[in-house]
Amino acid sequence: MSLTRDQILRIAELARIALPEAEAPAVLDRLNRVLGMIDQLRAVDTSGIEPMAHPLDLVQPLRPDLVAEPDRRAEYQAGAPAVEAGLYLVPKVIE
Repeated sequence: MSLTRDQILRIAELARIALPEAEAPAVLDRLNRVLGMIDQLRAVDTSGIEPMAHPLDLVQPLRPDLVAEPDRRAEYQAGAPAVEAGLYLVPKVIE
C-alpha cells in the first residue's frame, strides 16, 4: 500500500496539520517507507506462533499487599457537613 500526494495533503487537512506544498514529497516518502515496513511485517507467516505479552520470560516482583495506614475515615468524615452510612452526602446536581 502506498499513498499519493493528494492523499497526504488530505490527511494533513483532516488532522489540522499545516503541511506546506514543498514538504509534501518528503512526508509522502517517509509515510510510504513506514507503510512498506508494515507490508513486510504482514507478509511474514505467523501461523502457529503463540502471541506473547513480553519477549522475555520475566516475573514482576510485587510487594506484599499489606495495610500501611490506619483507618481514619471517621476522623475525616467528622468535618463533613452531611454523612450517612460512611458516605458523604452532597446536593443533587441533576434534575
